[in-house]
Amino acid sequence: MAEQYKIAIVGSGPAGLSAAAHAAELGVSHVLLEASEQISNTIFRYQKGKFVMAEPSVLPLRAPLEFTAANRETVLELWNKGIKFHNVGIRYQAEVTGIEARTDGFDLRLKNGETVQAEAVVLGIGLQGNIRKLGVSGEDLPQVQYQLDDPREYDGETIIVVGAGDAGIENAVALAEQNTVIIINRKDEFDRVKEGNLNLILQHIKDGKIECYYSTQVGRMEATPDAEKPMVAVLNTANGEAHVPCDRLIARLGAIPPRRFVEACSIEFPNNDPAAVPSVSATYESNVKGLYIVGALAGYPLIKQALNQGYEVVEFILGHDLEPADEPLLREKFKNLKQRPSVTEALAMIQGNCPLLAGITTLQLREFMLDSEVRTPREGETIFAIDDYTDTFYTILDGEVQVQVHRDDHRQRITLRRGQFFGEMSLISGRRRSATVLAGPGCVLIETPRRSMTKLIKSAEPVKRVIDEVFLLRAVQSQLAPNTPVEHLTELVKSARVERFAAGAVLFQEGDDADCLQLVRSGSLTAARTLGGREVVLSYIPAGNYVGEMALLGESKRNATVRAAVATETIRLDGEAFKTLLERDATLREQVEAKYQQRLAQNVRMEDSPETGNVISFLVQQGLGEASDVLLIDEALCVRCNNCESACAETHDGTSRLNREAGPTYASVHVPTSCRHCEHPHCMKDCPPDAIHRAGNGEVYIADNCIGCGNCQRNCPYGVIQMAAKPDSKPGLLAWLLFGAGPGPGQAKKQQGKKADGGALQKHAVKCDMCRDLPGGPSCVRACPTGAAIRVSPEDFMSFTNLAG
Repeated sequence: MAEQYKIAIVGSGPAGLSAAAHAAELGVSHVLLEASEQISNTIFRYQKGKFVMAEPSVLPLRAPLEFTAANRETVLELWNKGIKFHNVGIRYQAEVTGIEARTDGFDLRLKNGETVQAEAVVLGIGLQGNIRKLGVSGEDLPQVQYQLDDPREYDGETIIVVGAGDAGIENAVALAEQNTVIIINRKDEFDRVKEGNLNLILQHIKDGKIECYYSTQVGRMEATPDAEKPMVAVLNTANGEAHVPCDRLIARLGAIPPRRFVEACSIEFPNNDPAAVPSVSATYESNVKGLYIVGALAGYPLIKQALNQGYEVVEFILGHDLEPADEPLLREKFKNLKQRPSVTEALAMIQGNCPLLAGITTLQLREFMLDSEVRTPREGETIFAIDDYTDTFYTILDGEVQVQVHRDDHRQRITLRRGQFFGEMSLISGRRRSATVLAGPGCVLIETPRRSMTKLIKSAEPVKRVIDEVFLLRAVQSQLAPNTPVEHLTELVKSARVERFAAGAVLFQEGDDADCLQLVRSGSLTAARTLGGREVVLSYIPAGNYVGEMALLGESKRNATVRAAVATETIRLDGEAFKTLLERDATLREQVEAKYQQRLAQNVRMEDSPETGNVISFLVQQGLGEASDVLLIDEALCVRCNNCESACAETHDGTSRLNREAGPTYASVHVPTSCRHCEHPHCMKDCPPDAIHRAGNGEVYIADNCIGCGNCQRNCPYGVIQMAAKPDSKPGLLAWLLFGAGPGPGQAKKQQGKKADGGALQKHAVKCDMCRDLPGGPSCVRACPTGAAIRVSPEDFMSFTNLAG
């Protein structure tokens, strides 16, 4: 006789555990079927010590199991305690091989031959049960594995890691501490990983701690009789086959939905894409009545989402009405809308009014709106002003806005209406706002933080495509032809394409034929000429400018070599289309020719002062091409008093955010270790609590909600972020004068080591914030008695280097 239950839950991932725990606390007959010997096998198989995020942070947790951001061990311990507390009916090593619908429920066949019957089934099996394998001869050798549990288990081995994703990088870096590690990347760069992991792997490769084979795939694996190196990996590289002896190979190739099993359960997929997930209703029910899908298999990969779904699906099975966990938060977002719509109506209105958001899923839209704000500015109110250093993105839900491109001409304005968007220029380039935007009548805006918009662009190809198309037109207008009618730009924009260049890559070489104009979309460039047998930098070209017009106007060869100073994106415009536009637009031709003459004069000055170009080249080599504001010290004026460091420490609770002595020097120009406030801050890209922000005048700062995870410190390629606990408070001036209680003015505060109970103090990230709360500006600059310390933007490099040279 088969066991019978109200609900059978398949898979003890976060969603399955939550569903079973909620059924247990309600007293509902249930069984949780887990194929492995422990709960949540995916998280159990995480690398030991891996930090598990609790995102989205604003989403309330309604599951019966406790969950907080912590390492994997802590998370699993909490869940094991939770299922014992709720007396969850879990069966281990109970792999489900088939699910068959009956008139009154389902039969679930187990691998051991048993059958379980249930009125409803919840599938929470995730994706990791269907791990991708190498697909080559030798993929199942004992030395080949597809998981790494504890990197400390291996010592002194030669290990090949296949996979250029986050898991592969994390494994390779951890193993490299006590092994010889080789990582295989089938592409020529690491293009799908978190910023912190990217910096980490590149630094390990640069330092020789890890060897990388780019543009390489594993051809086959061969066992050998050699006891020391029992296996050889035959690699297909760009230069032919390479035979690499090794002790083991770890392949981290991800996973795909277990489609064959799911389709065998009569569940339908929306298309034939191998990565597609089954379609489910708002209550998580599949096309098979009574069979529900939650968690990653349904396209909900975040742990907190999955936990909530486990709770919710039990409520839906029992016939209870239940609003989503984010419903109150979204209702609050929409409270200022005149129509007072429900959340469902508001979301439908957004997708109906805003073509940019029409093609994303309901889940993506809900997440997008949780991160966004709905604004109803009064008519004439400034949304942002030209040269502001904000980078949020705006979608016009209703009404209109007026865009003033010219700083001093209030009459020339462009009207944008419902369904259009703006703010993409700063979103992509990381530079200051290129226009002033004023609210028009009936204006309703959706304002989205850069981090959230970037996430949506990466996950929704239609959104990226639309933004890129609009960006191309607006970039040509704003950077090249602001007074030219849009219809005259059609042919030029049609010729446009986005190109990407790694730092140091050449856009065009001195002496090349001229066939295009390049608009700098993000990053920056340098232009250099060969003088006296060596290359001399003539100019620095930041985002928002164009380059290449000189040869096109002069009908000549390229007169300079243009390189990417940092990773750079450009918009390439066809040279013939550009010259055709100049022929029909006399005003534009005059403007371009005027800039051409300015550059000619600047090049002549730079050729007469090659040392200035050398200083620019030095600054670019230090990564200052991606800075928006950098501290430089003129060592010809510096008297080594260290007032700059002392003032910084005094201003920031005893922890100095700069190291005057550290950093490189060229001629008299010194680059101390201090935050550069990058255009696209590396530190900001992987901050779980979203604690790192950019203020309106450009400074990047860390808010008080920092959790001390250290991601920003690892992400920063310039070593300017440190983790520090708050030091003891200083005594008053009289206590210091009368009783010698210290430290005193200008002296560093004593760092606390432990709490009163003996535990370690919580450390938080600290970095230069340009003294944003002080009216006098950065204390390091104000404290310098000789004027040696200055802060400059890349646009000011030319004037600074002329002085320094």
